[in-house]
Amino acid sequence: VKNSSALSEFILLGLSSDPYIQAILFVLLLLIYLLTLMGNFLMLLVITADSNLHTPMYFFLRQLSFLDLCHSSVTAPKMLENMLSESKTIFVESCFAQAFFVFATGGTEACLLAAMAYDRYVAISSPLLYGQVMSNQLCVGLMWFSWGLAFVDALINILLAVNLDFCEEQTIPHFSCELSSLFPLSCSDTSANFTLLLCSSVFHFFGTLVMIVSSYVRIVSTILKVSSTTGRSKAFSTCSSHLTTVILFYSSGFISYLLPTSGSSLEMIFSLQYSVITPMLNPLIYSLKNKEVKAAMARIFRKYFN
Repeated sequence: VKNSSALSEFILLGLSSDPYIQAILFVLLLLIYLLTLMGNFLMLLVITADSNLHTPMYFFLRQLSFLDLCHSSVTAPKMLENMLSESKTIFVESCFAQAFFVFATGGTEACLLAAMAYDRYVAISSPLLYGQVMSNQLCVGLMWFSWGLAFVDALINILLAVNLDFCEEQTIPHFSCELSSLFPLSCSDTSANFTLLLCSSVFHFFGTLVMIVSSYVRIVSTILKVSSTTGRSKAFSTCSSHLTTVILFYSSGFISYLLPTSGSSLEMIFSLQYSVITPMLNPLIYSLKNKEVKAAMARIFRKYFN
């Protein structure tokens, strides 16, 4: 038995052991990561530079883009490095740090999506009071609450995990370090860790999901009271991007965090979607489906390139 201080590194098995498949995956995932960086940096630039987008909705969208940059950058660089390396190792301290930031950024995004759902509810149900209700003070408060709650929760889970003793088996059947992947390697009793992780995951995923569903029930109820078809269509279109993001985040996140870790191909695919693919898709969803973002991009392009 080795404790976490004596054990120096873990081995990440990654997505495949076949060198040919690894080479293909490396090129594909590098391209996805670069698109993630460019897409989210572009969203940050457009929202910051265009004064027409300085509204509560785009305040939260800017936070989402920053979160997606952070979330993908926690796992993607090490995953790409290991695809080119024969050892595929990660230091124990780095592994715990990665697990912490994966949990923290994921939890923050769940809270942020709930805040964005409330923002859409206020915008549709009380448009005349929207600016007054969704004040800058409230938006900043919701942002800091989301970050603070998720980071405290992640810190509690990690502090309990670093006291575990680990066996000679150092291989993690995954491409990144997550708490659910580390617990099976421990020789200690992990029942308290599993219970804490389950409670945290249920709180972040189901707690925020209940708030999102509640907001959308009220949104649908309000929209159905609108007499004109055009008004209904416009109201639904303002929610479509956020709803798409919610479905992508919660469907893959649920399988990644709440189902038992097995190292199966299906589990890897959903983890990959949660940590790498969804952050790439979010800026595309919000730019392609949003006329205001496309108009802002056009204005910035004309200003700097004409």
